[in-house]
Amino acid sequence: MKPISMKTLIAVFLWFILLVLCWPLALALIFLLPLIWLILLPFKIVGLTLEVVFKLISAILLFPFRIVGAVK
Repeated sequence: MKPISMKTLIAVFLWFILLVLCWPLALALIFLLPLIWLILLPFKIVGLTLEVVFKLISAILLFPFRIVGAVK
């Protein structure tokens, strides 16, 4: 079983504080955050894809210099 991270515990603790202080906002957050995550998911996938493409282009362009550096 995967241990719970401190970040998760802090988020749950802050949500419970929000639930006590302003329960309608806390309940709205429970329903809206997964929807926001689903809306932002394609942008995260595109960002990951672009990061991989740029790393590949960088590796292709720097490959000759790595070969020259290895020969010395």
